[in-house]
Amino acid sequence: MLRRFGLRVFRGASRAASSFKAADLTVEVTKSPAQKPESADNLPFGAVFTDHMLEIDWTAENGWGTPEIKPFQNLSLHPAASCLHYAIELFEGMKAYKRHDGKVVMFRPDRNMARMHSSAVRSALPEFDQEEMQKCIQKLVDLERDWIPDSKVASLYIRPTMIGTEPTLGVSPPKYAKCFVILCPVGPYFPTGGFNPVSLHADPSVVRAWDGGSGNFKMGANYAPTIHPHMEAMKKGHQQILWLYGDEHYITEVGTMNLLIYWVNENGEEELVTPPIEQGVILPGVTRDSLLTLAREWNEFKVTERPVTMKELVDALDQGRVKEVFGAVNRVTYGDRVLEIPTMDNGAKLATRFLNTLNDIQYGNTSREGWQVIF
Repeated sequence: MLRRFGLRVFRGASRAASSFKAADLTVEVTKSPAQKPESADNLPFGAVFTDHMLEIDWTAENGWGTPEIKPFQNLSLHPAASCLHYAIELFEGMKAYKRHDGKVVMFRPDRNMARMHSSAVRSALPEFDQEEMQKCIQKLVDLERDWIPDSKVASLYIRPTMIGTEPTLGVSPPKYAKCFVILCPVGPYFPTGGFNPVSLHADPSVVRAWDGGSGNFKMGANYAPTIHPHMEAMKKGHQQILWLYGDEHYITEVGTMNLLIYWVNENGEEELVTPPIEQGVILPGVTRDSLLTLAREWNEFKVTERPVTMKELVDALDQGRVKEVFGAVNRVTYGDRVLEIPTMDNGAKLATRFLNTLNDIQYGNTSREGWQVIF
């Protein structure tokens, strides 16, 4: 049985430090700007970078240095840097969108900053002022606003990263660290503009995260061990892994995404159900939180956060009670069963509604207080 405990914000020992200030930020503009992509339609994810980056260094002795926006360039690291040996590293993923009038919309960046701060504490990396970090990132995005695709299906991906740069091989909290932010124009998540249904492999012998671990923090150490199992799943004809946990085979995540199930529960109620972040084995996704918030506001069906087992999903499928599993799942192999998911058969009505509602907010077609930073 899963032990339940709150892990929205990690409460362990922290490395408090006076933060940098966005007002002190310096800017060095590149003298050799790169050519921008003509179209975002076929942009490979994370392969095209903008002209500038944000960089902030930290030492245990002096705290945070001055934030700098500088031309995009390689980093210089000591071969013994702790991030290279012990994965003392974290990252975030967020986006900026271009509104119809040319203004920029950042979607719920405060949530990313809160998650990044929590990951920093869990990684023994220095704390920072979340508002000041967001301001620095916003200034970088503003400088690179011409890189944001003028498209209603594309965006500018923002990758804040923090690494330990301690130049010794001892396993200890780093006395040196570096935060940097890079930007990438990216095309649509679903290339067709709709949903591309995926096939999942559910293998309980391979575990992504566990009770008391770090699976609910966004750090590189959680991702590298998933690549080999993903490769094995692809050899079997699947696109992603449905990660399970525990003897009960609790459902956790799909690949690197949170999972939601829309079904008729055993009491005959229409319900949207998803694993709770309090389990400590899934990432507290910003999209996840946004969808749950919207669903509760619509108040058209029951919304539940609770542990869900594969047996429950199998039973519901056998009884014809599952409507959608998303993002856009159409098949799951589990043991000797091949489970057909009727997401696309039912038109993915709820997933499409969620997608359209979020897109309208992200691209500034509709206003949503507290969810948009517009400049």
